[in-house]
Amino acid sequence: MGVVANAGPLIALARIDQLTLLPNLYGQIIIPPAVFREVTTPADLPGARVLAQAGWLQVVEAQDQVAVQRLLFWLNEGESEAIVLAQETGTTLLIDERRGRAVAAALGGQISGTVGVLLAAKALGQVQAVTPLLDALIASGVRLSPRLYEEAQRQAGEISNP
Repeated sequence: MGVVANAGPLIALARIDQLTLLPNLYGQIIIPPAVFREVTTPADLPGARVLAQAGWLQVVEAQDQVAVQRLLFWLNEGESEAIVLAQETGTTLLIDERRGRAVAAALGGQISGTVGVLLAAKALGQVQAVTPLLDALIASGVRLSPRLYEEAQRQAGEISNP
C-alpha cells in the first residue's frame, strides 16, 4: 500500500520506540529527500540510525518542483516536498504539523498523523492500547491537545462517550 511521511510522525514514533508500526501497517514508507535529512541529521536524533538504514523507507524526490517551490511560501522544505509527493503518488500523507495538514487537506490530499497511526495499529491488533502510547508521546515532548488525546482514547474504545 505505502504512504508518504513527513518528519513529525517519524520522529514522534521514534521517541516512543514504535517505528516498526509503520512498515507493519503500511509496507513501504516513502519520504522526500528533505525529510530524510531532517530525520537522520544529526545522527543522535531519536531513530536517526534506524531510519538511515531502514529497508522499508524509500527516498523519492517530488517531480513537480514548481509546486514544491510554491508551497515553500507557507511551509518548510520537508512539508512542501511531502505534500507534493503524496499528491503525485496518490497515497496518504502522514503529517502532524497543523499548517501542513491544513494545506494538504485544502489540496484534496488524504492525511493522517502519529495519532492516526496508533489508532490504526490498535484496530489491527498491533498494539493493545493507545492511551499508554499517547502518554509516552507527551512524556517525550510531543504536544497533543487535550481534545485530541480524549478523541483518540474514545476512538480506541478506551474511554466511553459522554
